[in-house]
Amino acid sequence: MIEVVNLFKEFNGQQVLHDVDAVFEPGKVNFIIGRSGSGKSVLTKCIVGLFEVTSGQILYDGRDFTSMGRNERKAIRQEIGMLFQGSALFDSLTVLENVMFPLTMFGEMSKEEMTERADFCLKRVQLENAHDKFPSEISGGMQKRVGIARAIAMRPKYLFCDEPNSGLDPQTSIIIDNLIREITLEYGITTVVVSHDMNSVIEIGDNINFVNKGTIWWKGTRKDILKTENQELNDFVYASEFLKQIRHNLG
Repeated sequence: MIEVVNLFKEFNGQQVLHDVDAVFEPGKVNFIIGRSGSGKSVLTKCIVGLFEVTSGQILYDGRDFTSMGRNERKAIRQEIGMLFQGSALFDSLTVLENVMFPLTMFGEMSKEEMTERADFCLKRVQLENAHDKFPSEISGGMQKRVGIARAIAMRPKYLFCDEPNSGLDPQTSIIIDNLIREITLEYGITTVVVSHDMNSVIEIGDNINFVNKGTIWWKGTRKDILKTENQELNDFVYASEFLKQIRHNLG
């Protein structure tokens, strides 16, 4: 579980986040949504320690990340898996080598053990036949699956996904969504997804946090979001024609 408590963040005296409280539960897909400039990216970067908070707490299973020194934070970061928006694979490494990369950097396994673990992760995302290919030789959707395999290689307790469906066609987006949800449930991971893709939110979002004007404006489930009376959230959600049709069908 990750808890954000009374969080404030300023840049050069300008308040970007104010009084943010949120809980991201294990074994669930927790979404952070909001318009560009709403503060959701800043919030995410504060949670993983890329930005220092002005005040407040970030707790990883009760451990106060904000008060930790560098070595203590490093230990928690090794429990975090990251799926980046652009996959962020190394072009000069094969698929297998990309998945092995965090193991070589932070793990204490033998070469044989690392290869075995990377092979297992690639099988989990159905890419067991892509070991020797380079990122340029596989599709965007396959690159995202390699990114997921790399993110889970270190057996993370926490998984952060930044716009996981960016640039993907609808069918491939469904595959990525299902993988994220399956892995979250299978390993009991606390998964946090930052996304503009409302179709994904409705399909796999267990807990949803809507960031607006630098704070959590609304929180609820994917069932709640279709019935909310929150005008700002409705304006954001129903910008999607697909969801407008769902709402129309619900009456």
